Amino acid sequence: MSSLPVRGVDVGPETRCGHYHTDRDIVSFRFDCCDAYYPCFRCHAAVEDHEAIPWPRNRFNEPSVRCGACDSAFTVPAYLACAYRCPNCDAPFNPGCEAHADRYFETATRECDTGKADTGDTDG
Repeated sequence: MSSLPVRGVDVGPETRCGHYHTDRDIVSFRFDCCDAYYPCFRCHAAVEDHEAIPWPRNRFNEPSVRCGACDSAFTVPAYLACAYRCPNCDAPFNPGCEAHADRYFETATRECDTGKADTGDTDG
């Protein structure tokens, strides 16, 4: 269970928000700039006064994705490997979140904080 709060617009008990509220919108994401989870990038923009910083590759071993059904938190690699289902309770996740992945965590197409393009190399 995660002790960090889920912040956003009209956040419900399973982390659905005012922006995304289908039965599969039960994932929240932790941003590197905040010590909290947000159901979506729009919620972060609505309640914070700074630019969102996606979860960095060098912290992928730390939990940063949270299931609203069972409240378990897991790593980005576990989320990417879960086939849009919670690795803990098997609740279905919205596959549409993939379209916004670069807003939640560093991807191969997003630039790192160093200003160099991320090549996707995970060997260190």
